[in-house]
Amino acid sequence: MPTPHINAQLGDFAKVVLMPGDPKRAKWVADTFLHDVKEVTNVRGMLGFTGLTANNKRISVMASGMGLPSIGIYSHELFNYYGVDIIIRIGTCGSYQKECDLGDIILAQAACTDSNWPAQFELAGGTLSAVSDFELLVESKKAADARGFKSHVGAVVSSDVFYDPNPHSWEKWASLGVLAVEMEAYGLFISAQRSGKKAMAICTVSDSFINKRELSAEERQTGLVNMVQTAIDVAEKHV
Repeated sequence: MPTPHINAQLGDFAKVVLMPGDPKRAKWVADTFLHDVKEVTNVRGMLGFTGLTANNKRISVMASGMGLPSIGIYSHELFNYYGVDIIIRIGTCGSYQKECDLGDIILAQAACTDSNWPAQFELAGGTLSAVSDFELLVESKKAADARGFKSHVGAVVSSDVFYDPNPHSWEKWASLGVLAVEMEAYGLFISAQRSGKKAMAICTVSDSFINKRELSAEERQTGLVNMVQTAIDVAEKHV
């Protein structure tokens, strides 16, 4: 039965969903990496697809939109109303560390946040830690290594702010060893923890706060392919 934000039917989604932020990127992933693809949801233009990998494993891909509230809604509905067991975020991030080069893959072991979104849990002054599933994390590292993709394991920060009026605010996170910034992992991890399900975030470094560089169009395409292939290798172990 459709939810307020997803118009798929029960069974339309596979047990594992890859989740980019951009609906057009979700379609690109489905068109590029899957066959026998079916569009299963399109509410508000937030596209979702289910198809078969090159190894004929059934997986889904659906966009999350931007930010913790958006991925919180979609992941909650997938986990709790559509029988999805695993969501793997696939997206881009900005590097805070010099060793995390453009095009590298970041495997998020945990997520910090500057958002007020966790306040909904009313922890009386406590802070809820958001962590990925350990099995998925290990599998992601093995998959990236097996394909020769350069990857880094560590914490990311899921920020509410893209155009920060303070050009130095990122430095506090970098000094604490945070690898990169993105906008959704914290919400996904907490949604999985609340639902008793599993989540992982695999991101491509698209820009660097260290040297102020960004991926070219060609470099971005290669980096995204490596990230998606890593995620598919992991997904296929669970379907």
